[in-house]
Amino acid sequence: MIRFFAAPMAAMALLLAGAADASAQGMFDFTGTSSTGFLGSGASPIPRTTVMYNGSYAPGTVVVNTAERRLYLVLGNGQALRYGIGVGRDGFRWAGVHRITAKREWPDWTPPSQMLARRPDLPRHMKGGIDNPLGARAMYLGSTLYRIHGSNEPETIGQAVSSGCFRMTNDDVTDLYSRVSIGTPVVVLNN
Repeated sequence: MIRFFAAPMAAMALLLAGAADASAQGMFDFTGTSSTGFLGSGASPIPRTTVMYNGSYAPGTVVVNTAERRLYLVLGNGQALRYGIGVGRDGFRWAGVHRITAKREWPDWTPPSQMLARRPDLPRHMKGGIDNPLGARAMYLGSTLYRIHGSNEPETIGQAVSSGCFRMTNDDVTDLYSRVSIGTPVVVLNN
């Protein structure tokens, strides 16, 4: 009787050990807390969640609160979808109201001249892809140089590290991208 159960139990132990190893490498998520997904963005230190929201903005509005380092997509009925974001470092935070004027999947990146002046070591152009700093998706804000975009550095979410753009994990930016359209208002609060 023991031998009858021993082989299946040993196979199950090997399967679970392999799954645990794969989960540690970000390939599977049995806990439901990782946002690694197919985009390889790593888990966000600030999970996406639906929250109560008392703002006076119309449903569909994106509200960026740089002090909180959170982005809200207003859903209506007193609720919003809240995402963790990386914001501009000191001297690069800003406020204003714009609209999403363009959306790109796996966008190319050309650093602006101001950034190249500060960082001449940067490439002059990068094709879109997993190593591109704009990540999986980008939403362009008005006529500014700023974007809401993905990142392959999930550890920067919740930090003030950018040159004025708002970064999200690739999974979160892909989720937001699917929920907004060109013309969506974006309110940036810097208080």
